[in-house]
Amino acid sequence: MAAVTVYMRPTCPYCMAARELLESKGVEFTEIDITGRPDLRAEMIQRARGGITVPQIFAGERHLGGCDDIYALDARGELDPALAA
Repeated sequence: MAAVTVYMRPTCPYCMAARELLESKGVEFTEIDITGRPDLRAEMIQRARGGITVPQIFAGERHLGGCDDIYALDARGELDPALAA
């Protein structure tokens, strides 16, 4: 399974929803809190190819997108294979 990284903010409802989905699937992930960290925010934007909202979710180097994106992947049955790659 690829290492999963979530750039987030603790009080963001979309971040919480993404966390809930990943946890419900038993996925271990690293959270990177970008609050007050312009260096980490810049890193996130670069990795997400311009994505500026949180969360931004990665499986290894593959950008999965944000909260709505991973829920859409899950609905299409594509999230589990993406996380397993």
